Amino acid sequence: MLRKLPWKLVLLLSLTSLFLLGGCDTKIAVLDPQGPMAREQYHLIVYSSILMAFVFVVVLGLYLYMVIKYRASRLPADYKPPQIHGHKVLETVWTAIPVLIIIAIAIPTVKANYSVEETPKSMKNEKPLTVYVTSSEWKWIFSYPEQGIETVNYVNIPAGRPINFELTSSGTMASFWIPELGGQKYTMPNMTMRLILAADHPGEYTGRNANFNGEGFAKMDFDVLAQTPKDFNAWVKEVKSRAPQMKKSDYEKLIKKEGLVGRQTYTGTHLKWDKPDEQKSYYEESEKGEKQNHHHHHDMSGMDMGGK
Repeated sequence: MLRKLPWKLVLLLSLTSLFLLGGCDTKIAVLDPQGPMAREQYHLIVYSSILMAFVFVVVLGLYLYMVIKYRASRLPADYKPPQIHGHKVLETVWTAIPVLIIIAIAIPTVKANYSVEETPKSMKNEKPLTVYVTSSEWKWIFSYPEQGIETVNYVNIPAGRPINFELTSSGTMASFWIPELGGQKYTMPNMTMRLILAADHPGEYTGRNANFNGEGFAKMDFDVLAQTPKDFNAWVKEVKSRAPQMKKSDYEKLIKKEGLVGRQTYTGTHLKWDKPDEQKSYYEESEKGEKQNHHHHHDMSGMDMGGK
């Protein structure tokens, strides 16, 4: 009875899991790609999952085979296994297989990482739309410098066009993430990070903060609306004709206020007071660090090379 109990428990848990999962109608966001970047990452997730599942099944099969074949009940009581001091072929095989598995995962992962940092090939002829994103406790501010408008806790984008999100933060570090459109990137004070995303078709999505940064973290979401280019342009005109002007006092009040706020819309942006051009870009910092290291290693003009 006790030997059969674990199998019954496993069966019960399996059936329960299937029953609970069967009631889920909504798709998992990261497994429902709605843009080229998200699709690239989705294919990588599926490929990696299949490869890891194959490895798991093979290892589990070998384990069960060895357990059953060499179980104690099949061997004589005085059985002593032969002494083996090494097997070059087997040692080479079980060392090479993990290396090959790592290579099989690393190559597509590196290619995908570089691919999502560039404008999608299918949209190379489309001019990117630049949107500056500023995170604060616990809200999101979206600035459209070309359109001259600003929104809080929601962002509208044209479908079929690449979007250059320039990410920064006015407070604690957050993580900007729209699962259906692509991966996340961090927002950090005094630094800008670029995240390129795009939506294939018009639709509504939910963006969120993927980095814990305080008590309002769980509700630090924002709405994303992908529109046709015509509807997007109409929305911009409507905002510029109806929304109030963004004042410096309004922006400072918004930044200093800790807590959740609703959706807000303004004409003008805060970028004229908090210029992103004056912030240190991650890429500029990296290039600057490389130049300093190069200079440090090769500039020996001030060193005394004579010795004593």
